[in-house]
Amino acid sequence: MSIYLGTHGKVELRREFDGNDIVSKINVSDVNPTRKRLSFDFKLGQLITGDQVEITSTNGAALSFFNSYTKTGIKRFINVDALGGIRFYATFANAVNGGAANAETLAAPGSTIPIKVVVQNSDFRVIAQVNSFELNTQREVIDTTNLSDSFRSQVSSLMSGSGNMSCFWEYTGETVQDLPMYLLQLILRTKVGSQFRAKFYLKSGNHNPSGVVANANDEIFYEFDGVLTACASQFSPSSTVQFTADFVTTGEIALKVSLESTDKILQEDSDDILLDQDGTAKLLLESSDI
Repeated sequence: MSIYLGTHGKVELRREFDGNDIVSKINVSDVNPTRKRLSFDFKLGQLITGDQVEITSTNGAALSFFNSYTKTGIKRFINVDALGGIRFYATFANAVNGGAANAETLAAPGSTIPIKVVVQNSDFRVIAQVNSFELNTQREVIDTTNLSDSFRSQVSSLMSGSGNMSCFWEYTGETVQDLPMYLLQLILRTKVGSQFRAKFYLKSGNHNPSGVVANANDEIFYEFDGVLTACASQFSPSSTVQFTADFVTTGEIALKVSLESTDKILQEDSDDILLDQDGTAKLLLESSDI
């Protein structure tokens, strides 16, 4: 019998809103074309660096503050500076790095444009520096015992879940994974909530203590929607800076087993079909997940 140690698990999160939109207006004075910077009229902290946002005009006007752009909606990654100013980027890595060099070119609009903004991330990203996680699943029971029964009778009812994860604190230096600093920022979102979708891996690919070759790339993970309920920071001169994030689940909890790698849908010339959110993202066939 093979023994698995807790050294090859991982946590993947997908950024989500709880359904609320951020509604604002883009005035001519909000756009700084020289610095490629835009000022939104919203509370600081509602949008976070690395978010992929979809901006749509609510009156059907073109988003002309993007230079030479003629459509009413656009999806981009963002970097938010200390004053709430925003730059837009084509990739997550460029958004995390920030700066004007790779930012989208902006232009002052001819008039005020009313907009709505929602987070539309479609990619899961590994949370860096996670050193432990816990997921608890509970099922309520209803007592159906009759007065004449000699033994208590119960039936199963609704399920719920909760848990926590512990991370070493880090806020910079990573351009592929989501930094644990994101969780501290997420819980402070007041208008749009601290919702996320997560995958907690019990077995990841390329970790195979069983020695069975066919099982080398199998993946076993919990997938669920959750809401952060608490974040606690631990700061001591004699130890590493860590924090714990507590959460509750908000829907179905699925334990999935991926036994085969996904297949790609190819064009007739054998090129990949790429998605618009990331130049490396590909459209995949449904795999035989259980």
